[in-house]
Amino acid sequence: MESADDRYYIEKVKNGESASYAFLVNKYKDMVYSIGLKILRDADEAQDLAQESFIKAYQQIHTFQGNSKFSTWLYTITYRTAVTRLKENKVNTITLNEETHEVPDMLPGQFEQLHARQIKQQVQAAIQKLPEVDAVLITLYYINDLPIKEIEEITGLSKANVKIKLHRARKLLEKDLSYLLEEKYEGR
Repeated sequence: MESADDRYYIEKVKNGESASYAFLVNKYKDMVYSIGLKILRDADEAQDLAQESFIKAYQQIHTFQGNSKFSTWLYTITYRTAVTRLKENKVNTITLNEETHEVPDMLPGQFEQLHARQIKQQVQAAIQKLPEVDAVLITLYYINDLPIKEIEEITGLSKANVKIKLHRARKLLEKDLSYLLEEKYEGR
């Protein structure tokens, strides 16, 4: 059970076994990095933010009462740290690392896999174009399947505000990705 594992390792860390914290870092590092990347829009900044968030969480783990899931508590630290850093640095640029690839001869099935990867990349690029908070909300709700209540806790936004922002973000994504739907209906 996810929460039982978290509680077990949290208690070990609280009792001085700092090496047990590695379990929590490994479990949540991808999502912490993802939140940072969605807000800061820079891979290096997101990496630094992830490290800072895990350090803050480690230093404050004695304050974790278990009233919410550990992931919610950690994502809240990450979100607030990222928003603060964004305000301080006024980061407004998007850094995209584009690589050129030669397209090799395809075997049956590889074209479909390539097409699926391209669609995934296009969706991720469209999410990156959203305002920072909207990109985080879309990621938390649709990619990580977090409930609205947990997103409220993480972001500090009201339930109504989360729903409104999700609705607006969906509309922006729908507009930005409408060509994908057209392709689907054209029989591609």
